[in-house]
Amino acid sequence: MITQERILEILKEAGVLLEGHFLLTSGRHSNKYLQCAKVFRNTKYSEELCSALAEQFRNDGVEVVIGPAMGAVQMAYEVSRGLHCENFFAERDQDGKMCLRRGFEVQPGQKVLLVEDVVTTGGSVREVLELVKAAGGDVVGIGSIVDRTGGKIDFGVPFKAVISMEVESYEPSECPLCKEGKIPVIKPGSRKIK
Repeated sequence: MITQERILEILKEAGVLLEGHFLLTSGRHSNKYLQCAKVFRNTKYSEELCSALAEQFRNDGVEVVIGPAMGAVQMAYEVSRGLHCENFFAERDQDGKMCLRRGFEVQPGQKVLLVEDVVTTGGSVREVLELVKAAGGDVVGIGSIVDRTGGKIDFGVPFKAVISMEVESYEPSECPLCKEGKIPVIKPGSRKIK
């Protein structure tokens, strides 16, 4: 079993936790950003963290692990490896709507685990959750490496994270960093803001 100390050590070694003034995918601002994609640059980190997450869902009969592209493509693979099941990913179509393509299909009654590297508002995960439900899949849970809500988010299904930490975020109009005007806001993620 992985310890909280080891998880924080991995996040630090991998350069995941950034400090500054960030525009999050949700449109909110924060003084901290978790670039979990860096975990997947080195399999010694991704295998350890994803194995710890897989272990939390070991007895749930997971048949397929699905993650939203881009952030959870590699993660879905790594978690599914730990659970010895299939994996695939959801991606955005031309209209920006989450969908399954490339021959990926959820079968009615299939037990599905959804994964996301970092959960802040849960927007992408909720989109994939609805997609899986519409296909008749049975979402047994949602897993993430980092839960930025400190355990406050509710998806209506079990949600487990390798580490939970509350990282403050603000509406742009209420952002103290914007009010100070000393540090310019940057958008480190891969998704466009709506």
